[in-house]
Order: sequence, then C-alpha cells, then structure tokens
Amino acid sequence: MDRIIFCITHDHDWRATLLAATICLAGLGVSTHVMGRVRSRDPAGRRRAVAMATVVGALSIWATHFVAMQGFVVGVPVRYDLGLTLASLGVALAMIGLTIASTQLGKGRAWRVLAAVIAVTGVGAMHYLGMAAIKGPARIVWDAGLVVASLAGAFAIGGLTAFFYRRGGLANLLTTTFGLSMTVITLHFVGTAAITVIPEPAVLHQQGLSPAAMRVLVGVVLLLICGVGGALGAMAFVARSTELRRIREAVDAMPDGLGFYDAKDRLVLWNARYAELNPELQPHLAVGLTFRDALSIGIEQGRYDEARGREEEWLNARLLARRQLSSNIEQQVGGGRWLRTQDRRTSEGGTVIVCNDITDLKRDAEALAEARDAAEAANVAKSQFLANMSHEIRTPLNGVIGLSQALAKTELTTEQREMLDLMQASGKTLQTLLSDILDLARVESGKLELTEDAFELAVVVREAAQLYAENARQKHLDFHVDIDLEDGVWVMGDAVRVKQVLTNLISNAVKFTSQGFVGLIVQRGQDREGRPVLRFSVEDSGIGFDAATRDRLFSRFEQADGGITRKFGGSGLGLSICRQLAEMMGGDLDCESEPGSGAAFILTLPLKPCSAPHVQETASAEVACADDARAMRLLVADDHPTNRRVIELILAQTPAKIVMVENGAEAVEAFRADAFDLVLMDMQMPVMDGLTATQEIRLHEAAMGLARTPIVMLTANAMPEHVAAGRAAGADHHLAKPFNAAELLGLVAAPTAVFKDRAQAA
Repeated sequence: MDRIIFCITHDHDWRATLLAATICLAGLGVSTHVMGRVRSRDPAGRRRAVAMATVVGALSIWATHFVAMQGFVVGVPVRYDLGLTLASLGVALAMIGLTIASTQLGKGRAWRVLAAVIAVTGVGAMHYLGMAAIKGPARIVWDAGLVVASLAGAFAIGGLTAFFYRRGGLANLLTTTFGLSMTVITLHFVGTAAITVIPEPAVLHQQGLSPAAMRVLVGVVLLLICGVGGALGAMAFVARSTELRRIREAVDAMPDGLGFYDAKDRLVLWNARYAELNPELQPHLAVGLTFRDALSIGIEQGRYDEARGREEEWLNARLLARRQLSSNIEQQVGGGRWLRTQDRRTSEGGTVIVCNDITDLKRDAEALAEARDAAEAANVAKSQFLANMSHEIRTPLNGVIGLSQALAKTELTTEQREMLDLMQASGKTLQTLLSDILDLARVESGKLELTEDAFELAVVVREAAQLYAENARQKHLDFHVDIDLEDGVWVMGDAVRVKQVLTNLISNAVKFTSQGFVGLIVQRGQDREGRPVLRFSVEDSGIGFDAATRDRLFSRFEQADGGITRKFGGSGLGLSICRQLAEMMGGDLDCESEPGSGAAFILTLPLKPCSAPHVQETASAEVACADDARAMRLLVADDHPTNRRVIELILAQTPAKIVMVENGAEAVEAFRADAFDLVLMDMQMPVMDGLTATQEIRLHEAAMGLARTPIVMLTANAMPEHVAAGRAAGADHHLAKPFNAAELLGLVAAPTAVFKDRAQAA
C-alpha cells in the first residue's frame, strides 16, 4: 500500500493526474448516460448511440491512461512504441464495444457482471500494452503481486458497480460513473506502482514517439472526444427540438382544448383548440396570463351564465376546486354551449387543463331522457292497456264459462251436451291463452314476483299431473308419475309457478303424443357445482323435433309444428314463459329429442328442503253441504248484468238469499241497511269502485263495533297489483274472473274460510 501511495504522490505530476481523472469521469459519464437511453430509441438511433458510447468510452479510458503517463516520473528520457500504442487503442475500442454489446444481449445482474469482466479485461490489456510501449535507456522490473492486485481490485470495483447498477436518475448516473472511473484509476495507478525503472545508459533507443509527439497524439484524441461529445450534444439538441416540435404538433392537433399553467397558475402553453373553445381569451392569450385573470375576462364578457349575480362567489369556488389534485366541472357558457373542464395537477405544482365541447352530448342526453320518458310512458300505457284488455276479455269470458257451467247442471240432450263440452273446452283454451299473454307481460315488465312458501312436493306434482291424466286416458296413452323421493318431502318455493311449468310441459306432452306413453319423473340430483337440485323429467313418445327446432323452441311465438298446416294449436308462449320462470326460480329448463322418437323436457330447480309447517288448530266454521246449508245472505256488487246473472244461476242451487247492486255506493248503502254473511265485490264499477266501497264497509264495521264480514273481490282485474290493492283495502280473498263454479260454491258454503286465506297471505 505504501508503494501505491508513494507512486501516486511522488511518481506522478498531480496536474496530469487531475486532468486524467477529469477526462475519465467526464467521458465515462457521457458514455453511461448515452447507454442508459439506448433502449428507448429506434433501431437506427440505437446503433448510433452504441457506436458513440463505445468511441467516447474507449477514447476516454485510453486518454486517461496516456495523460496520466505524461505525468509519470520515469527518471530517464522515454519514447513510445507506435505499434503498441495504437494496439492499446484498438484493444480499448474492441473490448469496450464488446462490453456494451453484451449489455444489449441480455438483462439482469448476471449479464451486467459479465460485461464488467469483459470491460476490466479489455482495460487491463490496454493498460499493460500501453506500459509495454514505453521504450528508453532503462530496464523495467515488474512486481507480480501489484500486477495481480491491480487486476483484482479492478475486477472487484467493476463487478460491484455492475451488480448494483440502476437505470435512470442523476444519483444512479453519478454512482455508476464514479464506480467505473475508480475501476480505471485503480488499474492504472496500482499497475504503474508495480514497475521499477532501472536506468541503463548503455541501452540506446531512438525509435518511437517522443513525449512531445505523444502529447500531440493525446491532444488529438481529446479533441476527438470533444468532437464526439459535441456531436452528441448537437444530436441531443436536434432530437429534443424535433421531439418538442412533434409534441407541439400533436398538442395542436388534439380535438380537445389544452392549456398548461405553471405552479404560480400562469399560462405557459396552449393549443389552437383551447383558443377556439375560449373565444373571449383569444386577444389576451399570452405566456404569463393567470388563470384568475382568464376567468375574470370570461365573467366580464358574460360567458358564464351560472356566475351572473354572484361573480365573486363563483370565481372563488372555481379557484378552490382547481386547487385539488384533480377536478371535473361541466358548465354552460354563452350561446347555449356546454364545456367540460378537467384540471390535473402535475408533480411540480403546475396544472394541465383540458376543455371539451359537450354540447352535442348534452343534447343527446336530453333526447335520450325524453326517449326514456316516452318509453316509460308507453310502458305504463301498455300495462294499463293490458290491464284493461284483461278486464274486458275476462268479463265476457266469465259469462261464457259461468253460463256453460250452470247449463251443465241442467237436463241436456246428447247433442247439446257435446256442444256444451266444446264450448267449455274453448273457454278453457281462451283462458289459458289470456293467462300466457298476461304472464309474458308481467315477466317483461319485471312485475312478476315469486313467493317462497313451504309445500309438499309430491302433492304439488300429483296435482299438476292429475289435470291432464284424463286427457291422456282419452287418447289411450300410458300415463305414469314416478316420484323417486321419500314420502313427505317438504320444500321451499313457489308452488303455483312450479305447478304452472309442470302442467305446461305435461299438456304439451299429451298434446303432441298420439300413441305410446307420457311420463313425469322426479329425482334428486346435483348441479355442476355439486349443489343439490330437483330434476323433473317430462318424457313422451310423441312426434319429437330436430336440432334446428330445438334451438328456437323456447323463443316466443315459436312451435314445433309452425305454419298454416299445423296440426296442433297453441300460442307459442308457454315454453318461453316456462324457461323464464325456471330461471327466476334459480333453475333451468332444457330438452332432448329426435324426430319421431319422442321428447324429454328437463326442469331443474334448487332443492331447498324444509320442515312441514305447524298447523294451528282453529275453531272451524260449521260447513254443510249446499242442500243442508242455512239460508245465507249474500251481497253481490257488479255493474255488468251478465256477471250478475252468472252468479245468480250458479247460486240458484243453494238456499242463499242474494242482494244484487250495480255499484260501490249501492253496496255500501245496502251493507249499512242489513247484515250479510258474505260480500262479493267487483273492483271496477261506476259511481264508487270496489276498493273504496270495501274501505267504507270496514270503516262502518269499526264504527259500529260489528264483527268482520268476509269480503271477496270477484273481479276481472287479475294482476298481482290488483290483488295487493284488494288486500290493502280490506278484502279477505281475491277470485279472478272467469272463475270456476265450484270455487264460488265453496266460498258460499264456508265463507269464514277466507279469513284463513287472508292470514296466510299476510
């Protein structure tokens, strides 16, 4: 170590040493900076950058060595072998080029350390070739230990610098430059300390470059380094100017207005669109215009409609919003235009403001709002129309079905009985079609609601199947129901909708099967996630269908036998509604079939087992048969004479006494004048509607302290909202027209049973 310190302090001129260190730091700093930007350049620019970094780095290292050698005190006149001197320069160029190339071939610390090894090897070779180029009347003795120490130290410093290298940032650049420079300086000064010059006057050596010539050569190299550095600087300036010009062109070409204000909120940069969107500022746009002044100009010219009458308050609020990291403001300006202004703060405290003309968007939004309102109004009108149509269709349909049922109780000839059966079948078909249309409307409007009640699965399944068992027997079909579950299984769900889907599937199976069988199988199963499900399979040996028909079978108004020559009737709505109901219940409905080989429809629903509900014992009303019943008093309120006559004919077989009225006002008056065991109330009547009449009756009962009289809404208004409205008004039960004669007779036979129905609904 003493030898190294002595060599630096006594064997070297400090001025040459300082100059060499400066050259090394500057050259390697420039080379490192250029290489740090190589990956972001285009291929041609990358090649130029690599070449310049190689030249600057290699020449700087070579110049560092030979400038330091000019200050090395040898003690004898020396010359430099031209071939070895140039060879050292070539080695420096080659090895530094190879080092930089290796950094481009791979990423990571291993590649960087490899590049450091190559660089130190090259610099060492250059250094010792340069030392070997010294010629003079002396003999040079080498200290092998210091030679090894110079190489080991250089490898250690270079390897650590490469290992901890980080791209970007001034601190990382300075750290890397210092580490590389220390590698070169260590190699040089420890290497020069390894030699001892022993003068030998007898040795004459007049060939080679003199010290003066060597200084000229070094000077040329330094000029070359400066030239390359100047070229790099000029190229960087041109590239920066080009980039700035391109950025400026891009900013001017933006469809949005853009302005940039510095940390003191003074205008620095803006584009043409910014001036277009702020025409009041065009005469005043200049570098240094404050944002407050820009707003004040707009206020003075009446540009901001919302600021009128509260200018200072509006200005302060706008400036306060601007101080946030980001803000987004929509404001109406003069001429009925709308602007969206977005402010974003920069890391240095400046603000970028972007302006958009959103007048068209606002107009489109208003048009969409109007269209939405019109669509909602149309939807309301459609719902009202459907409700009215339901009422108007159900009223005469109630007459057809009710009178046919009443007629069925009379003596008829065989031919008359046949005609009556056809009339009843047609009425049921029309009623089914009406229910499908209303269900579809409720599904589309989102008004179809499902209940979640406990029901016994086997009972619901058998009730659904029993409805079409007789039809299957009439067609001589083998009709079977297999419930592959233990007895007494209770589940949670909407029993009415489950029954609706099953009856639709069974009805289709019976309708499309001429011979063979129709079967319903109920089993447990699992879905794809392993959750328990119920699987209902309705199978038949009917006409079947192909894959193309299967794809459109669940679409609305589609049937397997479409066309004017179709054999089977129907609306084509049933399967579509069934699938939607299945999905609403959390399940699925699918099918499998082949033409002529029957079909299988599979309904899958989540299995939600539950316990059987506890049935409370209540005092049962005395229910007698119609022939033995006491003479009950009934109040019937209905404005339609046909409906009144239907009710009268159905109840003619009972001893009940009936009071008929035509509107709600007459119903309230009759109820106040007499006592009744049951009230049948229509909902839609003139003078006073059924809901108001029901409310008046309940108020009268409360005021007089009377017992509650069962009130049944007997109406063609069958929507869920109608049922809810009847409950809210005080009705105990809802019987939609057309109704079954047996249902009406059951109500008359046990009127207090409707109280239980109301309790369950509550």
